[in-house]
Amino acid sequence: MNYNWNWGILFREPFLGFLISGVQTTLVLALTAWVLAFTLGSVLGVMRTLPNRGVSAVAAVYVEVFRGIPLLVWFFLWFFVVPELLPQTWGRWLKRDLPDPEFWTAVAALGLYTACRVAEQVRAGIQAIPRGQTMAAEASGMNRVQVYRYILLPLGYRRIVPVLTSEFMTIFKNSSLALTIGVMELTAQARQVESFTFQGFEAFTAATVLYVVITLTVTVIMRQVEQRTRIPGLLSAKGT
Repeated sequence: MNYNWNWGILFREPFLGFLISGVQTTLVLALTAWVLAFTLGSVLGVMRTLPNRGVSAVAAVYVEVFRGIPLLVWFFLWFFVVPELLPQTWGRWLKRDLPDPEFWTAVAALGLYTACRVAEQVRAGIQAIPRGQTMAAEASGMNRVQVYRYILLPLGYRRIVPVLTSEFMTIFKNSSLALTIGVMELTAQARQVESFTFQGFEAFTAATVLYVVITLTVTVIMRQVEQRTRIPGLLSAKGT
């Protein structure tokens, strides 16, 4: 194959700036979407463990609907369809007047989609706590809110640190789909470098390396968190 390699192009402006901007956008997008996913997912996970069947059913419907549709379809749905279904003033604001509407649409799509996965992990973490601890808390005079606040959620979260790390990795990698609605995240910036220089191998190799470096960094950090939050007797030495 007659291909002229030129790795130096990646360190020249504006191409280096493209990649740095892509990393920044990807991180902000993933972290913002993760805050939404973790918050909403925690609420839904708690709802799924409540004895009230109506409340539990609402959360169950949300989970099944959101995880039953491909993420790419969600991006298109939120960007192209939802503004058209809203009142005209709201739809115009959401698609045109809102600062950086593509970014916030991606946050909503990623966050709401991942929330259903977080909800299932939170539910599993809560239900893994021995029933005796809940009974002991109630016997000591705690109400249901206090049981969740002081017993079930702290212990449940500590059990699911590894899977929550995996979910964040997933949301970080899924952020690359945001390029389909115009968000200039890392993959989109790599494509832009390729379109300007025709050095596609270098551009996408650089993007791949940056993704790997970030995910490995997060993995190392979260393993330290896992070590510090491990519950002796409930988690094995490997955190499983």
